[in-house]
Amino acid sequence: MNRLPVIAITSGEPAGIGPDICLAQALRGLHCRAVVLADRELLAARAVQLGLNLRLREFEPALTPAADELEVLHVPLAAPVTAGRLDPANSAYVLALLDRATAGCMNANFAAMVTAPVHKGTINDAGIAFTGHTEYLARLTSTPRVVMMLAGGGLRIALATTHMALAEVAGAITRASLETTLRILHQALQRRFGMRAPRILVAGLNPHAGESGHLGREEIDVISPVLDKLRGEGMRLHGPLPADTLFTPQVLAAGDCVLAMFHDQGLPVLKYASFGKGVNITLGLPVVRTSVDHGTALELAGSGKADSGSLVAAINMALEMVRASG
Repeated sequence: MNRLPVIAITSGEPAGIGPDICLAQALRGLHCRAVVLADRELLAARAVQLGLNLRLREFEPALTPAADELEVLHVPLAAPVTAGRLDPANSAYVLALLDRATAGCMNANFAAMVTAPVHKGTINDAGIAFTGHTEYLARLTSTPRVVMMLAGGGLRIALATTHMALAEVAGAITRASLETTLRILHQALQRRFGMRAPRILVAGLNPHAGESGHLGREEIDVISPVLDKLRGEGMRLHGPLPADTLFTPQVLAAGDCVLAMFHDQGLPVLKYASFGKGVNITLGLPVVRTSVDHGTALELAGSGKADSGSLVAAINMALEMVRASG
């Protein structure tokens, strides 16, 4: 047990299903030491509410947990929690979980981190500017650029832009930004997924990939020049491809990963194929980080109806990435 990779799992928004799925994954017999970062009393109370017979034990790297024990790294709540009821007072607690997990990965106490969902709105209601895990972890690790990728249903879909208004997308896709994104994606597929020569399918921005400039010039002026440059360096890039036919079996068979130009160009397809089993991955960080593909589901918190499948898939993906990274 002590030789298994130690994976830090942040329990996320305490009023949501994060604590529920963190407790449930302990019953799945995973091939790692899964350490849940949470308030110990919160987990104990939620376990009682869910009728789960688990013993909670403070995480100690040198001690081997028993089969019926869940290892917990205690981070105290700021305010009491009621399942399903948000409280901005606990927003700093949610971020403290991420801070502690990241620090543990950076100093090699943890091999990877897996994150349960947070509620962006309530964090912002607390006066904390927060757009998402991806951006927060990039700042925390002083990483200038990261790439968001989701995997599931036989697909890997990375994003050239993430959480921004649709009206801002075209201006955010520049030659420099697209080249950086593709370099990070290519290197991560090699380093974290063990692909020697990854094949990346690149979507166009406009309908029909611009229709030779009649429906927009971003493919001609921005995307194609970048692809040509990187192909000249040996990268296997296909595109820009029309997004409406990109996600067909014949086209997907020619690639290992898709790069979509914006959030809702690629992710509806992936979530249709794998919702509840998908994994969110942050590429380019100095640490391995994966996450669930769903939100806090406040209405399910404490009900026993939350599905831990996406969390288990995220843990397994983190393990695969750790092993591929050597």
